[in-house]
Amino acid sequence: MKTIEAQMISPSSPRYRGVYPVVPTTFTESGELDLESQKRCVDFMIDAGSTGLCILANFSEQFVLSDSEREVLTSTILEHVKGRIPVIVTTTHFGTQVCAQRSKRAQDAGAAMVMVMPPYHGATIRVPEEQIYEFYARLSDAIDIPIMIQDAPVSGTPLSAAFLARMAREIENVAYFKIETPGAASKLRELIRLGGAAIEGPWDGEEAITLLPDLHAGATGAMTGGAFPDGIRQIMDAWTAGDVDAATQAYQHWLPLINYENRQGGILTAKALMKAGGVIASDAPRHPFPSMHPEVRRGLLDTAKRLDPLVLRWTR
Repeated sequence: MKTIEAQMISPSSPRYRGVYPVVPTTFTESGELDLESQKRCVDFMIDAGSTGLCILANFSEQFVLSDSEREVLTSTILEHVKGRIPVIVTTTHFGTQVCAQRSKRAQDAGAAMVMVMPPYHGATIRVPEEQIYEFYARLSDAIDIPIMIQDAPVSGTPLSAAFLARMAREIENVAYFKIETPGAASKLRELIRLGGAAIEGPWDGEEAITLLPDLHAGATGAMTGGAFPDGIRQIMDAWTAGDVDAATQAYQHWLPLINYENRQGGILTAKALMKAGGVIASDAPRHPFPSMHPEVRRGLLDTAKRLDPLVLRWTR
């Protein structure tokens, strides 16, 4: 059950809120980790106004990384950040014990939070709610930092607002939720209604394509792609200041680029923009993930140039 101290933390006084973009993993053209580009990528994202960062997520191409590479990236990035901003480490794994071990190592390395999808494998291997509850309960027992449940279609696991709220109320470290499912605003609203003060961090995801309605529903954080946190900050800062009109105008201003990432460039958008701006040496994915089509890249860059994000001029 939640401790008294945990119950005192609420959406009105969360430990973490704001813009926490996903850090892309940088590779060489031949597919090796490029740690120097990785460090420049992190420095750019901090300079661009990120409130915090998230590493090893799906938009970090975590599915092509070995366990040893995950450890290298975690230690390299956390040591390079040096506490400048909080870092969330994604530790998703089907196995409860493996996920708990990953999460404990992330905590020991300095992670502020872990983000974890419910256990799934492939297109068909799922577990019922009882096992999902036990999965997060055992994970909570293994660590002392908050757990963000990533509610994403990629897991293929339905998580009702009622079930998420129950876990928030009953499992000590379950407190944050990244909602990426269709109808995200309605689900966030219901989650907050059912969970009350136990819902410390109701967050928006999916590249900010639903950010404005999610903010209206009560979202306090945004986990987006990593290329233009300066643009997302304009939206979030205005909203936090209570200026809904300014937030709406900022959202409308950045929507063409948000939409291009969400519907066209996808996972490789941040790296394509960082490569174009000289932040990283290569925007190559790791095989067998396909490279971005040249015409998609051209459209992405044309869209970005009209908005002048920091990523295109950070190295000047």
